[in-house]
Amino acid sequence: MKKLFILFVFINCLGCSGFLEENPKGAIVGTNAISDVQGLEAALTGTYKGLLRTWTRGFLNSSIQSFAMGGDDLSTVVAGNTPKMWSRQLDQFDVTSGNSHTAFIWDGCYKTIQGANNIINNYKFVSGDQTKVTQIVGEAYFLRALSYYWLVRGFGAIPLITSSDFSDELLTVKRTEAGPIYQLIENDLKKAEELVANKKRDPGRPNKGSVKALLADVYLTEGGWPLKIQGKYALAAAKAKEVIDNKATYGFDLVDLSVLWGGNTAAIGTSEEVMAFHASTSFGGSVNGFYGQPGTPAEEGGWEDFCTEIHFFKKFPEGKRKDITFRTQFVRSNGAIVPWESSAEKKPYFAKFRLAVNNTWQSSLPVHMIRYAHVLLIYAEASARAGSASADAYTAINAVRTRAGLKALSGLSNDAFIQAVVDERAWEFAGEYSRWFDLLRLEMVESANATKDANDLKPIGAISKPDYTFPIPLKDANLNPNLGQ
Repeated sequence: MKKLFILFVFINCLGCSGFLEENPKGAIVGTNAISDVQGLEAALTGTYKGLLRTWTRGFLNSSIQSFAMGGDDLSTVVAGNTPKMWSRQLDQFDVTSGNSHTAFIWDGCYKTIQGANNIINNYKFVSGDQTKVTQIVGEAYFLRALSYYWLVRGFGAIPLITSSDFSDELLTVKRTEAGPIYQLIENDLKKAEELVANKKRDPGRPNKGSVKALLADVYLTEGGWPLKIQGKYALAAAKAKEVIDNKATYGFDLVDLSVLWGGNTAAIGTSEEVMAFHASTSFGGSVNGFYGQPGTPAEEGGWEDFCTEIHFFKKFPEGKRKDITFRTQFVRSNGAIVPWESSAEKKPYFAKFRLAVNNTWQSSLPVHMIRYAHVLLIYAEASARAGSASADAYTAINAVRTRAGLKALSGLSNDAFIQAVVDERAWEFAGEYSRWFDLLRLEMVESANATKDANDLKPIGAISKPDYTFPIPLKDANLNPNLGQ
């Protein structure tokens, strides 16, 4: 796409070389590039690294929080260096095409799409263990679907690329509207569902339950803005129920919040991980760079990249989950304890992204894409929107509420039940780059950002539908004028 593929195959694949230098086949495309299972596996490793290069592209630094900063749960500091300026643009709905945080996600997703296309288009030429080939191809379909899912929700109409080879046409490719993008996502996930095994090959990879869960989430989103296909809600409920009914087979369940957000190795590889990308401090370019100092206030020596909005914090239900989610007292180097109201930024921060020893920005902690709590709440909301809240829907939401230390729900009207689930998603996934996407699909961006605390950042101007998506990154729009249209 424009020089996108020239740049990705040449420049960005050079960025992958540190992790893949033991086998450069993962950065090569074409029918002659992959001839055996080892080469196909290397190509898949390169495909994952599209999303997992800490300071190059993808999901391993606080760009992932910035991408979702239009939600009412996330915010940033009122002043600071250039990276914080990019975050403020997103928080205040004043996003420019030069924003580096949106470009991080864009670059990572398209790099992964290019790698997945390479595998999908060429795996039939590969000899060797076909069981391994099938699993690799299934993971490639999953990764392509996940990447397009983030892109279409973030940027709206985007280039739809399924070729792995460069052609002149890619230099002038046009944007495709959301409908066909979502159709590709659905098709890819249905293929992945057939191909991947019930058990994960390794932590940080999808199994069949992971694929079903992502497909359920896609269906839920398609029921809302911009597609508004009401019939997708029943599909979302049914697919989520398949995961719930087979959670033992897939190895999924809720875990205690103190384990999930303990900031230590016990949080890695839990049964809550329906799909989580795993980072590693053993590889310099593949560490998780948003736990620890990035989400820590200046009083404690942090980078203060992201924090929470005060209005959201004040609405958050009191109890165990709130205590685990937020840090409201900060300890200065001289031992003085400062309440958030008296801190430099005068905002609470997220305790859930702290490390047990919180003196670094580097960790091997997972990047949660889908938790088992997501599956439960997808089922609860989708089943109610498809008809009415069943006993199973109440069981699903109440499992999440009971873990949080909240009272179980009962006897609500269907509309009240749906609102309770939407609220529960806000509290349960606070700060986890999820609330923004809920606000988009429910067309609640304006209302959620209408009420701000005096110390919260405010939108610049009135919010409207064009603010629901980001501009195409400048470097790509400059190379292909069709991407600016």
